Amino acid sequence: MHSSIALLSCALLCACAAAPSSKFTKFTDATGIDFVHIPAGAFRMGSDEDAQTLAQAFPAYDPARFTQLADEGPVHAVRITRAFWLGRHEVTVAQFRRFVEASGHVPESEADGTGGYGFNPTYDPGTTVRGDAFEGRSPRYSWRNPGFAQGDDHPVVNVTWNDAVAMARWLSAKEGVTYRLPTEAEWEYAARAGTRTRFSTGDDPRTLLKGANVFDQNAAPHWPRWRAFALDGHDGQAFTAPVGRFAPNAFGLYDMHGNVWEWCADWHADDYYARSPVDDPPGPEDGSVRVRRGGSWHTWAFYARSSFRNWNSPETRYTLVGFRLLRELAPHESAMSNR
Repeated sequence: MHSSIALLSCALLCACAAAPSSKFTKFTDATGIDFVHIPAGAFRMGSDEDAQTLAQAFPAYDPARFTQLADEGPVHAVRITRAFWLGRHEVTVAQFRRFVEASGHVPESEADGTGGYGFNPTYDPGTTVRGDAFEGRSPRYSWRNPGFAQGDDHPVVNVTWNDAVAMARWLSAKEGVTYRLPTEAEWEYAARAGTRTRFSTGDDPRTLLKGANVFDQNAAPHWPRWRAFALDGHDGQAFTAPVGRFAPNAFGLYDMHGNVWEWCADWHADDYYARSPVDDPPGPEDGSVRVRRGGSWHTWAFYARSSFRNWNSPETRYTLVGFRLLRELAPHESAMSNR
């Protein structure tokens, strides 16, 4: 029994280095959200890079940061057995507004009266006890106002996990097919798109300048105390960027690295990788915090790696956090995909 599992794991760990081919390309639902077909496949999830290697690759960082990544391992075989549609882009301000107006849902940043977080140029993190980069929680900030200008085509922020799930449920009822957040495994599989490098763009953080909106020399002037961690280059965006502004990955997905952190369906557990199933791991049965992935426009490159795991409580709303939706294949699409 154990030898069979080992052989299966070995076969999957040596799975294709390139993104699997897709029978479908793009689909736009009735609400105007674009989806990309992600085929079933296998990949290696997580990272086993040692602290010394990471310290050499990211010399500006405190080496202690690289000893705090136990939840990224062990690297393990994962098989995504069912193809799915994944949002080509992160959910935008306009799409979220359409949901709110049509459904009557009141986002938590407004419903509980405590608001969210936002950028205030007069706010100095160094003078506060918590040292957070953003001002809040305050009713002045919400998904409607993160303290900086956003167009309708920017990713929505200050939305909670519960808000994201509410939109998915509304769309499921409207469209007659299941919408949901991707599992953490589905998210990493889609983000890697066949790669094993730190980013889908490569190992060098500077490759992100063309493929992601992360903390760089455009954003750094607003937070001079963290300038040493900004990429040595310009991506042209000081805050969120319009979705699809940067190059897509091999699956045709945009902003899997950067722009906004993306909520996943899973509860988080540090030790889950050591006990997760090979096929379609759903995450722990319970927990206190939900996974978010991918980094944001304010995230240092190291934390935008494909393998990096982060989390927040489901009611967290923050100026760096948004989401991307998964749409399950309809029965006739599943039949076609499996041919």
